[in-house]
Amino acid sequence: MKQVNIHAANDVRIDDVPTPEAGAGDVLLRVAACGICGSDLGYIKLGGVAGPTGKPMPLGHELSGVIESVGEGIEHLAPGDRVVVNPLTANQMGNGGSEGAFAPLLLVRNAAAPGCVTRIPDDLPLEMAALAEPLSVGAQAVARCSPSPQDKVVIFGAGPIGLAALAALRHRGVEDVVVVDLSEARLGIAREMKARATLDPAKEDVWARIRELHGTESMLGMSLAGSDVYIEASGASVLIGQVIENAKSDVRLSVVALHRAPIEVNFLLVMLKSLNIIGSMAYPDDWTEALEILGSADLSPMVTHRFPLERFHDALAVAQDPSAGAKVLIVNESS
Repeated sequence: MKQVNIHAANDVRIDDVPTPEAGAGDVLLRVAACGICGSDLGYIKLGGVAGPTGKPMPLGHELSGVIESVGEGIEHLAPGDRVVVNPLTANQMGNGGSEGAFAPLLLVRNAAAPGCVTRIPDDLPLEMAALAEPLSVGAQAVARCSPSPQDKVVIFGAGPIGLAALAALRHRGVEDVVVVDLSEARLGIAREMKARATLDPAKEDVWARIRELHGTESMLGMSLAGSDVYIEASGASVLIGQVIENAKSDVRLSVVALHRAPIEVNFLLVMLKSLNIIGSMAYPDDWTEALEILGSADLSPMVTHRFPLERFHDALAVAQDPSAGAKVLIVNESS
């Protein structure tokens, strides 16, 4: 069968590989859809999770599919089950492990591990189910800062994770959410997903507009933005310092974007304002909240492009262009 592998930095190929079979404790899954993640783009640039290892690295971890067969010892799943897969539970699939979901078939090892394979409702389209993984990332970034419905929130970055955070906030009853991004296409999606307002830093003074929308609070002669929660999903390192400078006291900043380089932090302001800076990586094993959101909200605007596996490189080019859209899916038409 065909499978997408990284061979070296900026060298990703569609290879011929042996068709997998389910052994004891395994499940063989026919992949319906798999999204291209921002971490995939980073792996391609580096040549692997942390650089080349000398052997191909399979890609793809945001997936949904239908079980084709189960191995000995798997009793809670059966052929025909529609499922999503936690790629980190006992597998690291698409993240340095031996399997990846940019393929027609996926071997899920250790399928009985808690949270590894989860059935989805019959009425949830498989394409939408492929959003469960990035939605869980955004939902955890939200959960980590414990928002209340009355909170005023700013999300920096309207890529898939920022949009997932927006969906999670709306699910929790938070209505006053401002989304900031440089892409008009992504800001348009945020508006479709009921952001209160969207801001483009290239067109307006973002912090002045945040103050207009969320009000201000005074502290030691400083006029500070009245937002209660910030979610950093853009990866723009300058924003960390801007939030610290402009935030009022007791604000929560949840950082979910991947910042590979060190960032200078003014800890005097952090202490003076009693700020809470919270890191959020990946997600818990339990994806109940993500599936609840998918079942109750229309997240179809997040999926802007679909490609078959043989056009992976075309899909990759779109995913590498932030202005092109949001989530790019590789879809197996036979599923």
